[in-house]
Amino acid sequence: QVQFAESGGGLVQPGGSLRLSCAASGSIFRIDAMGWYRQAPGKQRELVATILSGGLTNYADSVKGRFTISRDNAKNTVYLQMNSLKPEDTAVYYCYITMAPLTSWGQGTQVTVSS
Repeated sequence: QVQFAESGGGLVQPGGSLRLSCAASGSIFRIDAMGWYRQAPGKQRELVATILSGGLTNYADSVKGRFTISRDNAKNTVYLQMNSLKPEDTAVYYCYITMAPLTSWGQGTQVTVSS
């Protein structure tokens, strides 16, 4: 099994920044991809950002230029730097890791963008 320690969520004003982190531990042998999804109330879960083992990244169009994903392979940790936050970024953010063919999920951390 894989355990996750997520942190960094909270309440921030529009235009502000937050940094999410997610450390994975347990039965980890090879991580093919790490990343973040989010789910807002009444909406489907959507992919926010992914970083592959080789460092290639992918972002949702809605966050390009504002969010940056990074990872520390030695610590099995993925980060999401979120700048210029908007109210529509409000959601529960879930980290994940993929060790093909399986994907494991964190418990989620709330991000609220409001004045």
